[in-house]
Amino acid sequence: MKLIAAGCAGLLLAVSSGNAAELKTFATIAVESTFEDMVPKLEAATGDKLVISWATAAMLSKRVQDGEAVDVLILTKPALEGLAKDGKAQVQPDSVFASTGIAVAVKGGAAKPDISTPDAFKRALLEARSVAFSDPATGAASGVYIAKLMERLGIADEIKRKTKYPPAGGFAATLLVNGEADLAIQLEPEIVSVQGVEKVGSLPAELNNVTVLAAGLGKDTKNEEAGLRVIKYLHSPEAVAAFRAHGVAPAAN
Repeated sequence: MKLIAAGCAGLLLAVSSGNAAELKTFATIAVESTFEDMVPKLEAATGDKLVISWATAAMLSKRVQDGEAVDVLILTKPALEGLAKDGKAQVQPDSVFASTGIAVAVKGGAAKPDISTPDAFKRALLEARSVAFSDPATGAASGVYIAKLMERLGIADEIKRKTKYPPAGGFAATLLVNGEADLAIQLEPEIVSVQGVEKVGSLPAELNNVTVLAAGLGKDTKNEEAGLRVIKYLHSPEAVAAFRAHGVAPAAN
């Protein structure tokens, strides 16, 4: 048995050439940019290989509900708990690994509107030529929340007429780059994933919504030991640093 230290805090992950695995992984796009940086280090530390399918948590949950087998699930906490309740996933005590709020972005170099208060945010939306966020019809957590927020602000009809949706499972901020939208609203790590855009800021605290991220195992995975190594790594110092760099708040350990 070979022990590999994962991080300066001395987190140890036990790896041997005999139990490394290729793990079919479903992961929410909320952590896509973070994982692009993290996965090579994770694979080096654990000896396992992640084969990742990216989409919204809702889209991935549906695939599991429909019977698709998977080893590791990296979703929102409600999505993972919903699968566990239906007997489709295994939830571990350390399943929650991070959280993130919603942010606003503009195309790089564009003027940044004031969104510091609910009234200022509302005014920025009404003054924008077009606004992009995830289609709530796909079940995307941020899209569902933002659509309800527009109703709460009393501007749902006005915004609906100028809303642009990215492709299912895509980033709203890409519509800034190609000129289809003036403002993009999405989870912060999804905003910072897109090149050529600039973050304006987070939604005002009174309006923001925190999405909790959690990792679990597929119900019938044959790679439980390897899957648990991945979940453990998500709490390592390297993972914590990567999350912070991409606008994700790591869970307190």
